Amino acid sequence: MLKIELLESFIAIAESGNLSKAAEKICRTQSALSLQIKKLEESVGQPLLHRDNKGVTLTASGKTLLNYAYKMMQLNSKALDDLKECQNRESIRLGVPTDYINRYLGSCLLEFIREFTCIELIIDTDVSGNLYKRLHNGEFDLIVATHWHPPAAGHGELLFERRFHWVAAKGGNAHKRETIPMALYPENCPIRAQVFANHQISMRPMSVLLSTPSPAAMCMAVENDLVIAPIAEFRINDKMQIIDPVEHNIPSLPVFNESLYLNPDTQTEATNQLIDLIKANVKELGEVPLN
Repeated sequence: MLKIELLESFIAIAESGNLSKAAEKICRTQSALSLQIKKLEESVGQPLLHRDNKGVTLTASGKTLLNYAYKMMQLNSKALDDLKECQNRESIRLGVPTDYINRYLGSCLLEFIREFTCIELIIDTDVSGNLYKRLHNGEFDLIVATHWHPPAAGHGELLFERRFHWVAAKGGNAHKRETIPMALYPENCPIRAQVFANHQISMRPMSVLLSTPSPAAMCMAVENDLVIAPIAEFRINDKMQIIDPVEHNIPSLPVFNESLYLNPDTQTEATNQLIDLIKANVKELGEVPLN
């Protein structure tokens, strides 16, 4: 094993070309320096220096070792610097709705992770209703969540509105069935909650054939005419058609608010930086930012 202190002495000798000058440079005695070089030569099994009356020069093995010594010293210095910078490493616990994690990762979260290397960003996904509960239980420092109400003053900040529409397969028949087959997000999702809250006895009966946190699975089920579903406006494609809830006697959908919700007991400068970055990326994250 090559010890850093031996390599440091070896570099000093190589650069000075003289044992006494090298000893003075690194504040060691000449005898101590000679002993270190002897240990280093024993470690590599090769002579490293030629000694004469004029000073010392490197052997071929010494020149090879010198290149590695410089690299090892640089790595050692970098490791110490990085550890000093991150000795008070901070963690931020962030919750994001499962169905929108790709949009957040693709815009601001990766940017934050790359820029703030000494902050550990721990991301967990869940449906919005569960995220609220877990935030109140102290599991998160910050969440992004969807609700039909904006956050209460002092507890969060509105980012933008997300509009959802009932959609069916273009030219399909699922929306014409007597009992309407539906795909919905799982329990505790505000969108699902509003569908059932707004369903009246006089409306057509509903059957939930698919419950999934995956918007891709939901869209695929719609495109294949298996179900209708409440789909975010930006996900509606040319294989789908928007259906009018009044015309088809199904629950209406409110405009949903996507907001930041905070744990007031754990806010730091780092969480403020993350919040600023998320807000700066609103156009990439949602549809229409709110003024």
